[in-house]
Amino acid sequence: MNLVEIDAFEILDRITDGFFALDMNWNFTYVNDNATRLLFRSRDNLVGKNIWIEFPEAVDLIFYKQYQKAVNEQVFVHFESYFPPLHAWFSVRAYPSDNGLSVYFQDITAEKKTASQNEQHYKSLFEHNPNAVFSFDLEGNYLSVNTAMVKMLGYSEQELLLKTFIPLVAEEDLDKTMDYYKRAANGTTQNYEIKCLHKNGDIVYLSVTNMPIIVDQEVIGVYGIAKNITDRKLTEQKLLKSEKLSAVGQLSASIAHEIRNPLTALKGFLQLMKASEGRIKDSYLEVMSSEMERIELITGELLLLAKPQAHQFKLENIEEIIQNVTTLLGSQALMHNVEIKIVNDETIPPVRCIANQLKQVFINLIKNALESMQYGGKVLINVQVKDDQTLFISIADEGEGIPEDLLRNIGLPFYTTKQKGTGLGMMTSLRIIEAHNGTMDITSTVGKGTVVSISLPLVSCDQVIELTECMN
Repeated sequence: MNLVEIDAFEILDRITDGFFALDMNWNFTYVNDNATRLLFRSRDNLVGKNIWIEFPEAVDLIFYKQYQKAVNEQVFVHFESYFPPLHAWFSVRAYPSDNGLSVYFQDITAEKKTASQNEQHYKSLFEHNPNAVFSFDLEGNYLSVNTAMVKMLGYSEQELLLKTFIPLVAEEDLDKTMDYYKRAANGTTQNYEIKCLHKNGDIVYLSVTNMPIIVDQEVIGVYGIAKNITDRKLTEQKLLKSEKLSAVGQLSASIAHEIRNPLTALKGFLQLMKASEGRIKDSYLEVMSSEMERIELITGELLLLAKPQAHQFKLENIEEIIQNVTTLLGSQALMHNVEIKIVNDETIPPVRCIANQLKQVFINLIKNALESMQYGGKVLINVQVKDDQTLFISIADEGEGIPEDLLRNIGLPFYTTKQKGTGLGMMTSLRIIEAHNGTMDITSTVGKGTVVSISLPLVSCDQVIELTECMN
């Protein structure tokens, strides 16, 4: 043995891996200290001995196949395997040469045990979770479902693993579900509520969380957790129905009160006219005409509020809608000595809406702003994109403002701060914005003015393309 070989063996004895060398006859030619420790054999008991005779159990395991492959094909092999006689897992790297085979190996039993425990924890969380837990690939195909998912929708695991989520979602919720899924697949966790279809056809209400599956900083799929909220939704619907019946009663009483007042005036003036023996006073007619106009205004706004909307949502230019409204109200603004100013971002994407309904909302709000400024001022309309998913529109005036105790009642039927208002305009506006999946908030400071803030959801780029193709 020359000095170079001695130096090499000293280095091999110091490495943390187990190491041994085999000749072309599969006999041990060298075994380092760590290999003797891991294999529970002394160097003298191994050197010169055949590996398959000393460890016959390995012949039927992956060790034999991989070592043969390395020698016969002269390729490097790397594998992990369990060796039952030693009750240990090994990570093995084998390098062939003209003289035989060099093998480095590590005991990874502890790591495997930890990984196995983690996997069992995950499986336990997955299988025994009371909520439905599932995963998809990027095309929306189910990759895994737990027992709760099977019970919740009535399909077997095998049936679900052959499906995408699309046929399981109620038709009216499919578009928004697709949008939420795409956002999760793009890396953003989503929380939402949808209606799904049980195998027997029943509606199941779900609260869903979708989150991206990220491996090596790349999204490869989507996890989902769904909670059955059917009982809660049915209870809410019953309460809503009860509240609606109560609201109908209150609304009916309000309508009766609002219309009875002008009707009483009309009846009184008719009696006066009858007693006047044909001498009709112009003042009587003027008051009667005014009261009839009020009845017409009330019934008109009630019809607008109550009649079902059969319009179709379309992609519309919100800047153009607002500009049309300000042009329409321009003369009224001049009469009130009010300047209407519009401030907007450079690029405002189209909004999926019913243009005439949003026009009605902006007309109501801007008219309110104009009428609140007896001595003139400015109405500032700000339009901007907020977090790429929401369009924010604010209408701010410099009017008298609304006291806090009155502000909370804005939007109730027949509640108004204007002398000749009905209160139905704001109620209608709120309903229209809600129908567009938006929100409307009002803040006011007495003596400084009022700000009405509207948020409307924006359509994603993919949806714009899809909707444009459908319209074409």
